[in-house]
Amino acid sequence: MPLQFPNKSRSFDDAKRTVRFHGYDGMFEVRFPIEAAALLEKTNSGDAEADYLNAFDRSRPEIQKAAIRVYERNRRSSYLLTASDLK
Repeated sequence: MPLQFPNKSRSFDDAKRTVRFHGYDGMFEVRFPIEAAALLEKTNSGDAEADYLNAFDRSRPEIQKAAIRVYERNRRSSYLLTASDLK
């Protein structure tokens, strides 16, 4: 079964400066934090949690495609996505 993203939830982790979301490979959950810096160019101001979450929402299809590419290379339970993963 390919990696899927049935749960649209995401959250901002201010301490780690990431937006966290999850995918599922069958019954296995895969965590995908993405660096806030990777979302900076997609934000209006990049200084508030809402800016990062809105940037994530606008770029969700692109981010999920990047998550699938990274996951298919080496299946693990967690990946930190960076700006280079979105290119």
